[in-house]
Amino acid sequence: MAVTPGMPTSALCPAALIELDEPRPALLRAVPEPSVSEAPYLEAVQRYAGRRPGRFHVPGHGGGAGAPTALGEALGSALALDVPSCIEGIDLGGHETPLQRAERLAAATWGASRTWFLVNGASEASHALCLALGQCEGSVVVQRNAHASTIHGLVLGGLRPVFVMPGMDDDLGVAHCVQAAELAATLDRTPDATAAFVVSPTYFGAAADVRALADICHERGVSLIVDEAWGAHFRFHDDLPQDALGAGADIVISGTHKLIGSLTQSAMLHLGHGARAPLDEAAVSRALCLVRTTSPSSLLLGSLDAARARMDAEGAQLAGRAVAEMRVVKREIRAVSGLNVLGDEQVGLHGVAAYDPLRLAIDVGAAGLDGHAVARDLLRIADINLELVTSRVLIAHFGIGQPLAAAGRRLVKALQAVLHDPDAPAAQSASRLTASCFGDPVMAPRDAFFAAQDTIALSDAAGRISADSIAVYPPGIANVLPGERFTPALVAYLLQMRQRGCPLRGTWDEQTATVRVVADADADAGKLSSTTMPKDAR
Repeated sequence: MAVTPGMPTSALCPAALIELDEPRPALLRAVPEPSVSEAPYLEAVQRYAGRRPGRFHVPGHGGGAGAPTALGEALGSALALDVPSCIEGIDLGGHETPLQRAERLAAATWGASRTWFLVNGASEASHALCLALGQCEGSVVVQRNAHASTIHGLVLGGLRPVFVMPGMDDDLGVAHCVQAAELAATLDRTPDATAAFVVSPTYFGAAADVRALADICHERGVSLIVDEAWGAHFRFHDDLPQDALGAGADIVISGTHKLIGSLTQSAMLHLGHGARAPLDEAAVSRALCLVRTTSPSSLLLGSLDAARARMDAEGAQLAGRAVAEMRVVKREIRAVSGLNVLGDEQVGLHGVAAYDPLRLAIDVGAAGLDGHAVARDLLRIADINLELVTSRVLIAHFGIGQPLAAAGRRLVKALQAVLHDPDAPAAQSASRLTASCFGDPVMAPRDAFFAAQDTIALSDAAGRISADSIAVYPPGIANVLPGERFTPALVAYLLQMRQRGCPLRGTWDEQTATVRVVADADADAGKLSSTTMPKDAR
């Protein structure tokens, strides 16, 4: 039988060909009927796998039959759902494919004009947006505590950034949000700016006044890009901060896997209704083609579809329950001797307009403790693994579908055990490090990345211009960028973080602790203007 585009899948699968002897795995037996909360892409993949088709395509495990034994035992019937792209009835054929419908439903859910599913994390969106902006000759304003993926995107797109500093909490050692006045002043010093990248919420749960930031950008004809990787849940409950699209952002990066249950590495990119060139739909789609894989994982795409369907069906209830349970968890942690929890007391300070009530950021400094030591003791005593650790703040992460009450009780008991353990070094250490140390920008990132370079020990880097990015991870905020000069304080901070066992990620050589710096002969090439950052912010 000849196969033609748009041919119904039933024509390809007569009943006689799908009567198999083996029982179908439970995962593949029932496919829900379409409903308001349908997951069209995931359901199409399930139908395909459930038919037991002839799989004469990649992947090589053939739906699980040829998988390594250990992998089959670990993933089971999920392997049957590992389907490649370009399959009729899934992402090919018909007026609207299940994948296209899934993305359209996601756009409606988050209030976007267009949504793209991503399988390389929110980082894929950062890279694509920088490439889309690469066709412009103007500058881009970038919040200095942006994620490292944004910095890597600047290199890829050849962009010349003008950095705007966030509000800094020197006591906690935390960089928060960009203040409206600071963004306005930076844009006024940068009349050729085409876009501004800001972060809201931050890793620590602080949300900016996105509406004010959007107004400032739009008054100047500048597009506002918001990295809302940690705020995919904001739209679903009134007790949560205003979501960025609802506040007027032109384009929003969403780390969907972080809080609402899709698989690791899955994300979404949302285009607002007022977006214009160079960040219109055609330009963003074109740029995404440069960075996205031609072999997207159906498991990741399906998880995005399922997460969106659940939020449509019960997002408000899930978020409301999570907020209520988190209040109890925070109250119990505050009752542990000396511990504090960050929250609404941050509002009005350092550019913070709202605080995510689902973010659990525990300040151990009030008890005279060192965060890294506490984290090691939590792991040793109770097998507790945290999302982020600084010398003062611990972040314990929860998704909105988790049983927060039970998980919270386990954490509270573990903290109590650590604080009462006479052998715990945490109780004897109160050392402090200056967090959020940044380099001094003097060259465009791409110029430094591709300049002639020397390789030196990180310990010898003070005074040299970095050709690498280095970020203490998490949170993944680049402490030094290609084109920034190492300061003595920054070198000392990075070395101490490494000594404490914190991963330092980026484009440098982690194993040898060497860093690439711009060769002296090229140190004056491609310098940024003095308007890149105010002197008092360096």
